[in-house]
Amino acid sequence: MTGDRLERLMERADRLLARIESVLPQPLSAPHWEASVAYRYRKRSSGHGTLEPVRHMSIIGLADLKEIDAQKEKIQRNTLQFVHGLPANNVLLTGARGTGKSSLIKACLNEYSAQGLRLIEVDKTDLVDLPDIIDVVAERPEKFMVFCDDLSFEEGEPGYKALKSILDGSVSAASDNVLIYATSNRRHLLPEYMKENLSYTHTDDGEVHPGEVIEEKISLSERFGLWVSFYPFTQDEYLAIVAQWLASFGIDGERIAAARPEALVWALERGSRSGRVAWQFARDFAGRQ
Repeated sequence: MTGDRLERLMERADRLLARIESVLPQPLSAPHWEASVAYRYRKRSSGHGTLEPVRHMSIIGLADLKEIDAQKEKIQRNTLQFVHGLPANNVLLTGARGTGKSSLIKACLNEYSAQGLRLIEVDKTDLVDLPDIIDVVAERPEKFMVFCDDLSFEEGEPGYKALKSILDGSVSAASDNVLIYATSNRRHLLPEYMKENLSYTHTDDGEVHPGEVIEEKISLSERFGLWVSFYPFTQDEYLAIVAQWLASFGIDGERIAAARPEALVWALERGSRSGRVAWQFARDFAGRQ
């Protein structure tokens, strides 16, 4: 084989190897940390995972969130401990939809990002990659909230076991600069069925013991150190939130009072008196003025 022919063959082999490497899963690399205070973990069809900076951040602040003062105090206190390097817990926020669970986490990020707080949003289908994400941020000076929104699992989903191990139980623990903040409409994160209640046992003195299936479903939520529950708003609480959002759009007090009947009809049509519904009504009302 001549030298020229061998050289051409080697070039073709190099190009082929480069193409193969481009489609193989690559180790997760660090993003430009100065690009944003929030990042979203995305996994491509090729299997490559990347941390993409969030360019357009929610501007909601803690003062914007009304009628959830008790929940706000717990989350704010835990987050502030975390930012200051003090012991803090992983957090599970559960309860009624549209009551401010996700907004509260975003508001904490806006409040404390100047002190080094950062957020990484991870979809539940990508939780199997949590160890890789933690390895990337482990040596960083910032504090990272790994945010899982609307978290719930069906039977057998791989992310369930991955999250359970990271929270408590893996030989390789999460680093001190990472906490999990998750929101869910399910307190135990897994579907529950009536037949599972049949597995409960009772001792002679009346003590109740849940069966193995129930224990397994409780075990994940128990690994969150802080549980914060959210409840449906009363009519007065809903109207107070409507008034706050209308005021933020520059609507005066007289028109806010006049908007109350419309706001109640709006909630009735949607079957919910939530903060989200109040925000949607305020946008519609302000846009029509």
